[in-house]
Amino acid sequence: MKFEEGMKRLEDIVRLLEEGNLSLDEALDLFKEGISLTKELSRRLDEAEKRIEILVKRENGEVEAQPYLIEEE
Repeated sequence: MKFEEGMKRLEDIVRLLEEGNLSLDEALDLFKEGISLTKELSRRLDEAEKRIEILVKRENGEVEAQPYLIEEE
């Protein structure tokens, strides 16, 4: 499943749960699916973040790729 498809499915799950028209079993199943999907999408984002590179222009005008560093708050 593509990331965008996963996000769409997660949005659909949230909408269905918020509507409140589900049985308890259906709601629990959707909730479990949503949690699993959230973990998978988060893992994918973490992997993508590790691969991101930014281009930095040096003083001499050359452009070089450097790893993306996350600033911790």
